[in-house]
Amino acid sequence: MDITITLRLPKVIVERIRDLGIDIESKIIDIIIKELALNPKEEVKVYLELAMRFLGEGKELIDKDIVQACEKLYKAAEECIKALSLHFKLEDILRKVKERGRWTVAELEKAVEVISDRIGGWFYDAWDHAWVLHVWGFHEAKLDSEAVKRRLPYIEKIVKETKKITGVG
Repeated sequence: MDITITLRLPKVIVERIRDLGIDIESKIIDIIIKELALNPKEEVKVYLELAMRFLGEGKELIDKDIVQACEKLYKAAEECIKALSLHFKLEDILRKVKERGRWTVAELEKAVEVISDRIGGWFYDAWDHAWVLHVWGFHEAKLDSEAVKRRLPYIEKIVKETKKITGVG
């Protein structure tokens, strides 16, 4: 069961969120996960469910809104990295995330390196495709639908393999 919530925030908060580039949905989910004290297996399920949702939404948006499609597909890959970091118990990385209160590019990159060493270099290459979607497709808005479609199989493989490795989904 999904719950959709509409949240009206004061203008000053919205402006600060925009200025800081905060992904509000991820931030709220992280707060809820922490508050509920989910165990690692439950967290993996959360991240994988988000990854599958973002993958589906991204695919639907490719021919409608390329910029949002790119960000959704990137987010699918990012959520898989979080899930695999928990699954493989990457404690040094998870400790830094917990101390900081959020994932940064540094932790994502380190996690990708370790995960790639464990499951194969294809993962590192697939992450690079996700990163191109994030930077050149979302932030810079320089990709067309063909460029996104060419990268889609890499994101689909990340999600599929994460489901298989974690035994979730």
